[in-house]
Amino acid sequence: MKKSIVILGVFFSSLAYVQAQTATPKVSDKQKNQTVRIKEGVRTGELTRGEAAAMAKDQKELKRMKRRTKADGVVTRKERALLHKKANSNSKKIYRQKND
Repeated sequence: MKKSIVILGVFFSSLAYVQAQTATPKVSDKQKNQTVRIKEGVRTGELTRGEAAAMAKDQKELKRMKRRTKADGVVTRKERALLHKKANSNSKKIYRQKND
């Protein structure tokens, strides 16, 4: 009986640990893709160096946001949503600048 209680305790505590992760793979993938899009835009002439610098600043801000949200060891749904919102905003800016 004691063994099963201990096993259940370990199981449920590991579930809590798995749910409280700091991984943000989708945001990281978006960041990598956006960096490539910015470099490609400069290479093809769709973006000026000034526009690219402004977008790089936005990318740095997203990176800072990511670091701050991970600092406490847990990325909540709200924090994750804010990261996605910022990444999507950056993506729209890149699209608009490349296509104006």
